[in-house]
Amino acid sequence: MIDFFNGILSYKTLNTAVVEISGIGYSVAITSDTFNKLPSDGSPVKLYVIESTGMYGGVISYYGFLSKQEREMFVLIKDEVPATGAKKAMEYLDKISKSLADFKAAVIKRDVSMLSGIFGFTKKTSEKLVAALKDKIANVSVNDLQKWSNITGNSSSSEAVAGLIALGYKETNARETVHKILTENKDLSVEQIITEALKYL
Repeated sequence: MIDFFNGILSYKTLNTAVVEISGIGYSVAITSDTFNKLPSDGSPVKLYVIESTGMYGGVISYYGFLSKQEREMFVLIKDEVPATGAKKAMEYLDKISKSLADFKAAVIKRDVSMLSGIFGFTKKTSEKLVAALKDKIANVSVNDLQKWSNITGNSSSSEAVAGLIALGYKETNARETVHKILTENKDLSVEQIITEALKYL
């Protein structure tokens, strides 16, 4: 089994990276988050990979990750979430990559509002992820720190972020603004958080 590709980034698209190793170009499926973090074409690159063969054999597909932690999260989702193949797991991981630490914390705390408001999952998908992963995600190692620790487990702040996104504000700006407001005052209602946020956005 191949553990990683270490070679030259020949080129990349939003969903694919081609890594040249000893004159052979390997096409690797990636998330858009990985795409944004990859170096320019012609640069050295290392991707941890998972091999996947179609249901009836044949073509081998490769899925690439910049860290072992992302790969571990991908495998957990693919293996444990019902009706989730490799492609769907990559779609989920693309959203989760915003912060593996916050996703892990939200699942452990069964914070459906956080998963919907911050990561953009529907309520149904959020509930499915919590049900499937809540007893197993604690074993996944995550090196990064939580970005929104004061939001995780706080349904009011999660709802406020979701409300701001619904009003048309960018998710990143909404999260940062709510984080700033809650740092100054943690006892605000959803309506108060949104009202204060609108003064900054």
